[in-house]
Amino acid sequence: MTVGDTQPTRPLPEWTTTSPQPRRRHRAWPWILAAVIVAGLAVAAWFIGESIARGIVEKTIRDQIITNLALPADQQIDVQIAGPVIPQLIAGTFDDITVSSQDVPFDQLTGDVTVHATGIAFRGEATAESATGTVRLTEAQLKALLESVQDFPVDSLKLAAPDVTASTELTFLGITVPVGVSLTPSAADGDIVLTPTRLQVAGADVSADDLKSRFGGLADAVIKDYTVCIAQYIPAGMTLTDVSVEGDEVVADFDVDGRIASDPALQAPGTCQT
Repeated sequence: MTVGDTQPTRPLPEWTTTSPQPRRRHRAWPWILAAVIVAGLAVAAWFIGESIARGIVEKTIRDQIITNLALPADQQIDVQIAGPVIPQLIAGTFDDITVSSQDVPFDQLTGDVTVHATGIAFRGEATAESATGTVRLTEAQLKALLESVQDFPVDSLKLAAPDVTASTELTFLGITVPVGVSLTPSAADGDIVLTPTRLQVAGADVSADDLKSRFGGLADAVIKDYTVCIAQYIPAGMTLTDVSVEGDEVVADFDVDGRIASDPALQAPGTCQT
């Protein structure tokens, strides 16, 4: 009999028979997911704040324009602010703003207006580094503007790009002759100037000298320049720089004084020299 036969059999220790448990691996994706969710909430909060800020600024600009220019309370005004609004509010300067509105009434003058400004500082006195404006007039709106121009045959006015056309009649020795004239618009000293560039008598082209020789002083009413002062209809801070006929509209371009937003004198209508 051996010793092994007399010793009771004992089970081996658990550590010698149990397979080692695999080490738990920490997964990264929950942390990544959490980071994405937090980032998404931050972006959403930014856009919500941006949307609210943009709405407040646009409404403020609309209200100021309507009040300062004495426009109807229901005047539709479109305000476009380039870039995010919140950083610009913090900086105190808007980089680029475009304001537009259709059928804006300025006393006798009515037209579609667009103003574009850059570098608009709004802390303290509101000023802009640069600003330009455009007013578009339909044929009917141009007629209304020219009704006060002496001797101009406004009822026959037509737009024929790049000119304005009109027709009248000259009577000499009891004979009435139809005369057509094409006038090219331009800007001079802040006024619209219509200059005759083509003349027709009974449908045939003639020169200004020919017309003068045929009708004498009667021709002066046709061959002269027509000057239209518009300063009394627009804010004093806007200066006419160019006029052209594009399609079925007259397009007038303006320089705008960058102080117009804060200077009441520049917001008030200008004056025409008599």
